[in-house]
Amino acid sequence: MSLEHRAFVYDGTDHFLAVTERFLRSGLEAGQAVVAVAQEPNLSALRDLFGDGAEIEWVDAAGFYLHPVRTLRDYQALVNKFAPRTVCALAEPVWRGWDERQTLEWIRYESLINEVFKNSGARALCPYDREALPPRILEEARRTHPMVVTDGPTLPTGTYVDPVTFGAACDRGLRFVRPSDAEYFPVEHDDLHALRSFVAERALLHGLAKRPAQNLVTAVNEVAANALQHGLPPVGMWIWRDGPELLCEIGDNGLWRPAPTPLTGFIPPDSALQRGFGLWTVRLLVDLMELRAGWDGTFVRLHIR
Repeated sequence: MSLEHRAFVYDGTDHFLAVTERFLRSGLEAGQAVVAVAQEPNLSALRDLFGDGAEIEWVDAAGFYLHPVRTLRDYQALVNKFAPRTVCALAEPVWRGWDERQTLEWIRYESLINEVFKNSGARALCPYDREALPPRILEEARRTHPMVVTDGPTLPTGTYVDPVTFGAACDRGLRFVRPSDAEYFPVEHDDLHALRSFVAERALLHGLAKRPAQNLVTAVNEVAANALQHGLPPVGMWIWRDGPELLCEIGDNGLWRPAPTPLTGFIPPDSALQRGFGLWTVRLLVDLMELRAGWDGTFVRLHIR
């Protein structure tokens, strides 16, 4: 069963409620597991409309949309939780509070939904507030959703881009600028104890709490081990602070070619033996992971607050 993934561009609360109520009721009537993830005040308005007896799982989007890869994982957990019933999900993304790089990852996330859940039989309606959101976000919604609902019937967006092509374009647009005062640590052999100690010391020096510091050490170790195994020497790591963030960048001289697709490391793996498990784990550990591969080598940049 294929995924139904639609964007819903709405104008005001009345328009939001009219379309989302029909959508959620259609899920209930079809016997689907119905989940409503929405922002306030939309969430409370919907709950008042349906009342306490409705068999709907209500979720505040503000606490659900915190990290793109974790949100993908959590939606996958919902789909697995209700199987073999299919899921009918109202899924209102959160677009406030992100910088440009984080915004790009959330846009990529919307595209990835089409791949992660393509055979789930799920139905997803993603509301976009035309009055509150910048034009760019509304334009990207049409590139990441095959169908769109506005004032009339559901129609093809006409500008939809498949996830593989979309993800590759996101990566090509990355630009890495490293400050001249970034500290450098050469990674010259498989014993990474010294590297882990170096990162741990710098993380604590820069004020990271214990758990984020441990996550960063684990992530750096995984990326460095991968570079040693699959890349070309020299392998090295740079670390520096940028405002509230601590950044680590691991680079080697090889040209990383994702296999089987550019989606590797984004798609939740079936097991620890599946290719991409390490990169997926790294993405879960840090606030943002970026990968750039080109003529000058392969570089993985980790952001953590």
